[in-house]
Amino acid sequence: MVSLARTIRNFQRVGFREWWRQLQYIGDAKSGQYIGKDEFGNRYFENMNGEEEVPGRHRWVDFKQHDYHASQVPPEWHSWLQHIREQPPTQDTILQQARPAWIGRHVENLTGTRGAYRPYNTAAPKMFAWEPKVAARK
Repeated sequence: MVSLARTIRNFQRVGFREWWRQLQYIGDAKSGQYIGKDEFGNRYFENMNGEEEVPGRHRWVDFKQHDYHASQVPPEWHSWLQHIREQPPTQDTILQQARPAWIGRHVENLTGTRGAYRPYNTAAPKMFAWEPKVAARK
């Protein structure tokens, strides 16, 4: 539902800098109500105007990092984005009070990066590379 009128309207609402950033990162110009921010600096928005947004695409996240992926969204915010919870974590009193102490801090998936987990093997190798036995020449 990207139209020229919608793009110009969102340009007027969010300003040139934010409008250009959205076009570069998400490929769409969006405007909506700021809902909150998580511990990683990601910003979350919602636009309930049915004339401007496609149903199901009215909640979105603006990632702080340029190289973003879905594992950078904490589980509390993910459940709000996917309509599992109606209230965002900043307004949901049950979610704020019911967080057990044993739940650790959310860490993004680091597979494919230098920070990826690599297990350390303590077992002796079962196979060895062939090493030729060469007699010295006379």
